[in-house]
Amino acid sequence: MAILVLERTGLLPHLNPGVMSWPDLQRLKPVAPSMGMMLETTSRRLFEDPHGAHFGSPDKDPAVRLRVLEDAGRSNIPFTTGILIGIGETLAERADSIFAIRRIARAYNGVQEVIVQNFRAKPDTAMAGMPDAELSDLAATVAVARLVLGPRLRIQAPPNLIGEEYGLLLGAGIDDWGGVSPLTPDHVNPERPWPQIEELAARSAEAGFQLVERLTVYPDYVRAGDPWLDPRIVPHVDALADPSTGLARDHAVPQGIPWQEPDDAWSSDGRVDLHTAIDTEGRTSDRRDDFDSVYGDWDSVRAEAARTGALQRLDADVAAALRHAEQDPGSLSDDDALALFHADGVELDAIAALADALRHDAVGDDVTYIVNRNINFTNVCYTGCRFCAFAQRRTDADAYTLSLDEVGRRAEEAWQLGATEVCMQGGIHPDLPGTAYFEIAAEVKRRVPDMHVHAFSPMEVVNGAARTGLSIREWLTTARDAGLGTIPGTAAEILDDDVRWLLTKGKLPASTWIEVVTTAHSLGIRSSSTMMYGHVDNPSHWLGHLRTLARIQDQTGGFTEFVALPFIHTNAPIYLAGVARPGPTPRENRIVHAMARILLHGRIENIQCSWVKLGVDGCRQVLTGGVNDLGGTLMEETISRMAGSQHGSAKTVAQLEEIVGGLSGRTTRQRDTLYSAVSDERRAAAGTFTGTLPSLAS
Repeated sequence: MAILVLERTGLLPHLNPGVMSWPDLQRLKPVAPSMGMMLETTSRRLFEDPHGAHFGSPDKDPAVRLRVLEDAGRSNIPFTTGILIGIGETLAERADSIFAIRRIARAYNGVQEVIVQNFRAKPDTAMAGMPDAELSDLAATVAVARLVLGPRLRIQAPPNLIGEEYGLLLGAGIDDWGGVSPLTPDHVNPERPWPQIEELAARSAEAGFQLVERLTVYPDYVRAGDPWLDPRIVPHVDALADPSTGLARDHAVPQGIPWQEPDDAWSSDGRVDLHTAIDTEGRTSDRRDDFDSVYGDWDSVRAEAARTGALQRLDADVAAALRHAEQDPGSLSDDDALALFHADGVELDAIAALADALRHDAVGDDVTYIVNRNINFTNVCYTGCRFCAFAQRRTDADAYTLSLDEVGRRAEEAWQLGATEVCMQGGIHPDLPGTAYFEIAAEVKRRVPDMHVHAFSPMEVVNGAARTGLSIREWLTTARDAGLGTIPGTAAEILDDDVRWLLTKGKLPASTWIEVVTTAHSLGIRSSSTMMYGHVDNPSHWLGHLRTLARIQDQTGGFTEFVALPFIHTNAPIYLAGVARPGPTPRENRIVHAMARILLHGRIENIQCSWVKLGVDGCRQVLTGGVNDLGGTLMEETISRMAGSQHGSAKTVAQLEEIVGGLSGRTTRQRDTLYSAVSDERRAAAGTFTGTLPSLAS
């Protein structure tokens, strides 16, 4: 329907469908420059009390509505909300509602206006006998809202519900009259017609104000453009907006404009040599130009991080917990597990020894690795992950996008160098066509039919599904048919939304990550699993994350491995803003890898370390504490290097085997994605990779 409005009329849809889920918001953002939903009140009393105004209405649950406002902010959607007064709320409850809106507005900068609306009783409703809210009460609430919300937020009061008290509301602090239609009635209050535009202008002038026309999306967001406006809606906004003010352009006549996905073909653009230049020339800057705005309010993030990152004192008996782990590691209690997570010294050594014994029992003494190539096909992204130093805007000096042909050529070169897998992930680029992921997988398989395609994080899956209008299951099925073999279990970070919403502004919720990987597993598409730790988290979050992975594995059996990913802090925005700690300590690296082996014992056989993040010495240390896999040769690695990792972007087979060489009793074995043996031909070809890609040799 929104597309029909855009194409047939040129008018801008402002969508108010009520309670929306995170996927709903992703799907709707490309077809509307703004959306909205009234909070009404945060009062749980009015929701839970049988005599309350919201009793029996599940979508009026304040927690549900606040979640919508937060998800809209995380998704960079200019959003309208507001409160409804006179429905039985107390003054304290009314104030709480205003402060809740302020908190979300500050955290994400996505609340574009706040409506303060007075209740009007309707016949034939349960509240028909309720008295209307007094206008003096409305004006007082507007004044308080203005003081609490500050000068930046727009505050609106519907002009058809205020009688003749225009001056009263203007003096109280409103600066917007809302959407006043000369053609259609207020369908909620049809008995109260809108005032004419000329009357509004005259009444505003009497109070010393000039009435000007705006669009459904407010000027600040119009002028900012990305990431607030999806590229597919920008032409429709530009046709009606004054570029200098962001307000409605004088005398603009709406005319239908075609709405479409980006063109199917795309070309290489930007710093396409970043995968190697990052090791020699480095990055242009340690942060994006929009550092102070794209990630939301750093003060709000900092306050929440002080809570999530706090360590609790534990007096539990580590020795007793270790005995329990030795007896039945897969059934360790939460209290025992947390005690072990806090261990140090000889107790840590004992935990690592137990983890290594479990490793030996599960997979033997081989240290496995894969010959693969990372192909990060674009780093242009507007998700706003606060931990990510890889993502760039299109206009940033380090931004790049690879063409389909370039992706294919890199896959061919990897095959010639012995690779059995390409691992492909990229930023959430707003200009790539919705079918880009399918085309990328198909291009690799067309060029190299026997190459395994390990690609597309759960975040990319959700983005692709939203862009194509497919369900997650339909999207994964289509991707599998195009050549997708397995998916990386990245974008997990910490599967606890309290932590996720600090690390990421607009990424998928934990529940959606779980939905993607379990759906993939049900389709026969296996995945890795990951955890990024050492930022604003604490051991209770690590335990919860590993418990979640264990439950999924019990249900699906689809995880091939677990990869512990230490947070690289150097260029991470959340560290530069003074919020996150500087990555995990060596002790934490040891305990996380060891506890992963213990807690996932009998479920996930393979525990992998990241040489890119830990370095050679760090890998050797955890290889004696439960780890059995080194990951891949990578051939090119950009994500960790952009974050500040100093351990290079590629390793040869000889260099990977050298990591293991000094470890008593350990041997090495080359594997494929699913941990099976590789052919002699592949092993021989892998020996030709010298660490320098032939395409770059001069």
